[in-house]
Amino acid sequence: MERAPSTSLRSARDDERAKTTTEILKKIRTLEIKTRGLVEAAFAGDYHSVFKGRGMNFEDVREYQPGDEIRSIDWNVTARMGNAFVKKFTEERELSVMLVVDVSASGNFGSTTQSKRELAAEVACLLAFSAIRNNDKVGLILFTDRVELFIPPKKGRSHTLRLIREILFFQPQGRGTEPALALDYLNKIVTRRAVVFFISDFQAPDFSRALAVSGRRHDFVAIQIHDEREKVLPNIGIITLEDAETGEQVEINTADRKTRALFTGVVDGHEAELSRTLRRNNIDAITLQTGKDYLPSLRSFFKQRGRRLGVR
Repeated sequence: MERAPSTSLRSARDDERAKTTTEILKKIRTLEIKTRGLVEAAFAGDYHSVFKGRGMNFEDVREYQPGDEIRSIDWNVTARMGNAFVKKFTEERELSVMLVVDVSASGNFGSTTQSKRELAAEVACLLAFSAIRNNDKVGLILFTDRVELFIPPKKGRSHTLRLIREILFFQPQGRGTEPALALDYLNKIVTRRAVVFFISDFQAPDFSRALAVSGRRHDFVAIQIHDEREKVLPNIGIITLEDAETGEQVEINTADRKTRALFTGVVDGHEAELSRTLRRNNIDAITLQTGKDYLPSLRSFFKQRGRRLGVR
């Protein structure tokens, strides 16, 4: 018969678990305070002006007044009441927003005090609170080389905090990155048009076919998260690089100028191909870097998008 753990052992485990829970809640709360402050102070107006409701909902009828559109007359009510009545409509404000976030192993990298995944979580948090303030519903898809988690769109602060907790602390089963699988899942599960923020480092195989479908069905915005050290190697001699997703290692001499130039060239080629793919499918894109203030880039993007859409 197995002996039960001693009281002291259980107590130590409980203390560790409580400490971990406290740290998680503290980090989520800190992130909430920061991003809600940004939403209230600077970002909510940009979001609201660009992502307004897309339709009109019937609300009621009222008696016709001089200057009303003839086309708005409700002829059935008019015939029944004997006087002219017109239909009243209100703007459809509610949108569904989907955050599709890459939680593959490469997101754990960060050469500053911030990893790519932490930056992704903070940006997702800002967008989620902007959506909630705009009376929109928010849902979440986490993916690696598989779909790890789906949370249907809902409203409310507690729901939003759950999304942020999952983005920050979810433990994925996969390590690789397969955006096509996540997009195929999105296209199947979200049948009505939604605003989609796709947050990833895009270090992945070709996913242009699935992207083309998502771009047609949804209002799609790609947010690329990258780190400076993924593009520019420091001159520090011989180092070993390891692919976080495959575990493959390679030893290179960073003191060699040609090696550094080749490394940067490969990255630039990938970036150029990604840009062509996004442009070809009319996908809006934002590029953010760890360790840098992301708000100016986001606000600049939304203002440019607003001007393009004729938003005042």
